[in-house]
Amino acid sequence: MEIITNVTEYEKLAKEKLPKMVYDYYASGAEDQWTLKENREAFSRILFRPRILIDVSHIDMTTNVLGFNISMPIMIAPSAMQKMAHPEGELATARAAASAGTIMTLSSWSTSSVEEVNSVGPGIRFFQLYVYKDRNIVRQLVKRAEMAGFKAIALTVDTPRLGRREADIKNRFTLPPHLVLKNFEALDLGTMDKTNDSGLASYVAGQVDRTLSWKDVKWLQTITSLPILVKGVVTAEDTRLAIEHGAAGIIVSNHGARQLDYVPATISCLEEVAREAKGRLPVFLDGGVRRGTDVFKALALGASGVFIGRPVLFSLAVDGEAGVRKVLQMLRDELELTMALSGCTSLREITRAHVITDGDRIGRSRL
Repeated sequence: MEIITNVTEYEKLAKEKLPKMVYDYYASGAEDQWTLKENREAFSRILFRPRILIDVSHIDMTTNVLGFNISMPIMIAPSAMQKMAHPEGELATARAAASAGTIMTLSSWSTSSVEEVNSVGPGIRFFQLYVYKDRNIVRQLVKRAEMAGFKAIALTVDTPRLGRREADIKNRFTLPPHLVLKNFEALDLGTMDKTNDSGLASYVAGQVDRTLSWKDVKWLQTITSLPILVKGVVTAEDTRLAIEHGAAGIIVSNHGARQLDYVPATISCLEEVAREAKGRLPVFLDGGVRRGTDVFKALALGASGVFIGRPVLFSLAVDGEAGVRKVLQMLRDELELTMALSGCTSLREITRAHVITDGDRIGRSRL
């Protein structure tokens, strides 16, 4: 195999290796996929204002997330059904995250259970939660995550219905027959029916609670003492409501551009959310991060850290645990280099003054 020099190269290799249905499920976005492209392209419109003649012989990338010390502000986002990518699936991802000293978020719809993931050994792990119509299922799931040592709940709030993912409809996507949604296996909710469109869309329509509202964020706090991150916030208004309803943090996310098409890129929403948060709770970003430069830009615009999704899936498909380790290491190395070349020796030294956005350029042109 030729030397892989950046994160994006894994996608092409994964496409060659994975069945079409699986690759399309991981790679595609909703409808016209405008937001899918924009999640990447918006990063390219943010430019740097590097500072020079600063001693950058020592760079500190460590940070603290919800009281947990991690090696870098790059964490793993929840991605469903990872055993479609590699036989070890989420277990390989968990080991890679632990070895990198960072956080893994496990999807509700994982093909390894919370208990199995816990069994791989020590590590800081969050659990992503979809709220099912049957709240007893939610209670059980949250309790199991707590018992398995998970440290926070990432509540996905942008999926009352599944977005229209046309590749999944064409492929009649369903979970391969040798796999199950492990967290739901004992509840007879671990499999998907084959349908004439997307089996996942039918599963969501049958199980996920469309009535989910802010009162349920409060309800979750009555059934768990774990901190709750609200995943899927893209506006100042919802940032205010998240704070009012006791969220421990916000993840600015458009679900990897898989839900509502023509929403802005998450990096374009980040500053609005961070300004409204005013430091009252940490704000994180997921969506479109493929370079250490992207991580730096997110931190400069107010993020406390980023989560990566597709790069994990594609590297897992290509080279299992070693692939995920390499993706995390490449992003770490790129962030360290970007910090050095921008004159920043720690994360707290990365400021808004280090970047120029479209809005800045428009403002300057009016002067």
